[in-house]
Amino acid sequence: MFEISFIPAFKDNYIWLLTQGKRAYVVDPGDAAPVQARLEADGLTLEGILITHHHADHQGGVAELKARWQAEVYAPGNESITGCTCPLSGGESLDVLGQNVKVMAVPGHTLGHLAYYVPGALFCGDTLFGAGCGRLFEGTPAQMSASLDSIAALPDDTLIYCAHEYTEMNLRFARAVEPENPALLARVAKVAALREAGLPSVPSTLAEEKATNPFLRCQEAAVVEAGLEHVISGRNGNAAQGAMAIHDHSKTEIFAAIRSWRNSF
Repeated sequence: MFEISFIPAFKDNYIWLLTQGKRAYVVDPGDAAPVQARLEADGLTLEGILITHHHADHQGGVAELKARWQAEVYAPGNESITGCTCPLSGGESLDVLGQNVKVMAVPGHTLGHLAYYVPGALFCGDTLFGAGCGRLFEGTPAQMSASLDSIAALPDDTLIYCAHEYTEMNLRFARAVEPENPALLARVAKVAALREAGLPSVPSTLAEEKATNPFLRCQEAAVVEAGLEHVISGRNGNAAQGAMAIHDHSKTEIFAAIRSWRNSF
């Protein structure tokens, strides 16, 4: 298995560095400068770039890195990605530093969003965060809910390498949804200690997300109740959606209610 480490960028981005000996790939290099500095410091050769979606903080460094290293750029084929050499749509298998990496289509945050899975690790961009999920800038609640279901079907010991340090903020919302969840309260304490020590809160395990992340718990009674209460209270400003959710609260509708609540939290 290749080694995985992070390169911090901007205010809270993580650029994931994959290495095997002196060979390297990076995931979502929004800024070329810190990547270039790390490659030079460690004597690495950049062979490939994996892009999850088109937002600038995930692909802004591609052009400079590609020009310097002539690296292959794997990215969503239906999104505008600078320098993409290998357009993907999901379902493909890639050879990354000798490992078979599965490409997963996970639309929701953007329509072409991809995740990259190798047994033991998932690089999921802005689809799943520590204790949260991405905003629906382009996709629908149904799309994002289905994308999260596909992630939840992976082995519980999968490490979730998301692209932002959002966990502490997301946990505040998760506690509002499930204030009596003991696993959640334990995670709040653990993450607070990590951040106080200047350490990252990611990766988490998929099992931990299933136990504490409200967006993976939309069939749990406490989350359903909290979502319905939010809809009924009118805080999402959509009476028609509220009436539908009260009488027929599918998992997707509960997800939509929780995501709407999170948007204004």
